[in-house]
Amino acid sequence: MTTAGKRVLIVDDEAPIREMIAVALEMAGYECLEAENVQEAHSLVVDQRPDMILLDWMLPGVSGVEFARRLKREEATAELPIIMLTAKGEEENKVQGLESGADDYITKPFSPRELVARLKAVLRRATPLGVEETIEVNGLILDPVCHRVMAHDKAVDVGPTEYRLLQFFMTHQERAYSRSQLLDQVWGGNVYVEERTVDVHIRRLRKALGQSHEQLIQTVRGTGYRFSTRAS
Repeated sequence: MTTAGKRVLIVDDEAPIREMIAVALEMAGYECLEAENVQEAHSLVVDQRPDMILLDWMLPGVSGVEFARRLKREEATAELPIIMLTAKGEEENKVQGLESGADDYITKPFSPRELVARLKAVLRRATPLGVEETIEVNGLILDPVCHRVMAHDKAVDVGPTEYRLLQFFMTHQERAYSRSQLLDQVWGGNVYVEERTVDVHIRRLRKALGQSHEQLIQTVRGTGYRFSTRAS
């Protein structure tokens, strides 16, 4: 997956740590934004639309954990990947960080190389294959560069999770996937989501695709779902 142009927001109240992270990420091809508190961070999220947030646990005023929860509650930022940065290594804190909606968790001190590797892994899960080329199936077109779905030359309005589901299906056609496999591939292995959530998003995706294409997403009894151009 290309990292060029991927924008990462670094939220930490210690300037030397922000600078160390920014240097490492810029060398790896990322664009960096910096904030020292939640207020600054939220403004940058709204104005600059980063692809990911590296979020310090301990921040002045509102904590990083509370900010993560807030982002996950808001529809516009619910799908934004978050890695928590913290000096807290205890298991209980790790679970709390993940339950707040973080996609991963890295304990200080960490090497820049480890951070870049973890960041790439989370971004890869956020855009399953990182495919750059347009995919077309029976008049249904998914353009990953523009993040757009078209059906017979008309725009299809899909939410961020439905978009990722469709992208995964269109790049993995004709194979049945269980709900737990879809959770791992589309939501990411560290996210605690109930399996029935998959059914809700499948229903939304079918509704968005409409009568001309909803039949491409087939229910496989006893297993889960598959994307297929053949009659089920």
